[in-house]
Parts: sequence; structure tokens; C-alpha cells
Amino acid sequence: MKPAPTKKISIRIAVVESDPLRFIGFRALFDSQPELELISATVPEIGTRENVDLILLGSRGQQNLFDVMASLKAARPDLRIIVTGTGADDETILKALAAGAKGYVDEGTTAAEFVQAIQVVHQGSVWAPRRVLSMFIERVTSSPGRIFPAGRVSFTDREKEVLELLVAGRSNKEIGAALGIEERTVKAHVAKLMRKVGVQNRIALSVHAITHSLVSNK
Repeated sequence: MKPAPTKKISIRIAVVESDPLRFIGFRALFDSQPELELISATVPEIGTRENVDLILLGSRGQQNLFDVMASLKAARPDLRIIVTGTGADDETILKALAAGAKGYVDEGTTAAEFVQAIQVVHQGSVWAPRRVLSMFIERVTSSPGRIFPAGRVSFTDREKEVLELLVAGRSNKEIGAALGIEERTVKAHVAKLMRKVGVQNRIALSVHAITHSLVSNK
């Protein structure tokens, strides 16, 4: 009998500081997804695991959550973090995104939605409840000067094209396909846009673009 073919892994996910039962639950949730590989890891181990693409981090204990996020970002600035939890309030989710998380997923959600969130974040976008994004936009609109630096910044024509598509909710892969450029080039443009504007994530960049009329209303 021939051995079963090795699964092709495209996204390696680390569950950080998880209790055994929670890890088993995640493994069962993703068991039908051959492109996902799940491992359990501590914060110190993350810095040595260069093959990890994405992290699932539980939101139990708010202060500990942000401390752990800071440690993970210090060890691997490129890591995409999805915060998970049960019934987290909007403020906690908002703070997590502001601190650098790329998404929040309630652990009570369906397996299909959880997998979709992972795929979206892995592609370079942000996943969060619509009500949280609406609250973020409302706050920025009511007092943008407290969150974003004063004054306008100038963009190249290519940066404007990237920004238009980013605001439309496109992933880096989709933006690259639409503009005929590589995904890594899109990532470089987005990083430069964030530096110019003075924000830390794609949500803040999109909101800044909308509230400062940097993109056309289509």
C-alpha cells in the first residue's frame, strides 16, 4: 500500500499560549482544511519559528493580551496576529486592532467564517466585525486631528491606484492582479503609504484616505 501523499501546506498557524483543550478545538475546527497547518507555541518560540505565517492569540486578560502582542511584534514585526475570544467588547477589539492585530474572530463563529478570516488576513487584509469598523470610522471622522498627523501628504500615481483599491477592500493579491504588479510590490506600496500618513495598519490608512478625501467617491 502506497503512503498517503503529503498535504500541501500554504498557511502555517501558531496558537500561542493556549490550553490543551483549546488547541484541540482549533485542530478539530481546521481538520478539513488541508492548506492549514496548526502548531502550538509559546511567545519565546515564535521568534525562532520563521515558517509561521499567522498567529491565533486568545484575548483572555486584556493587559496580558497587549503585553503578549508587543512581545510578538518585537520578535517578528512581520507576523499577522488574529485575536480570538468569546464575547469580547468592542473597545477591546478596537484596541487590539490599534495595537497591531490584523483581525478579531469570536470563537463561537462558524468554521467556514473562521477559515475565511484566516485566508483574508493571510492575504494582507483586515478582518473585524463591521460594527467595530463603523465605530472606528465614526471616531476618526469626529476628531481626525487627534489620531492622524495634520496636513496633507502627496502620493505618486501608483500609490493613488493602490490606495483606491485598498479602500475598496481589496487584498494585496487582488490589488496586484488589478494593477499588473507583484504582490510584494503592493506590500511595499502599502507600507510606504502607512509611513507617509503616519498610521500602523490598513484600517487606519483606509479611514484616513476617506476622511481626508484622498480617494474619489465611486
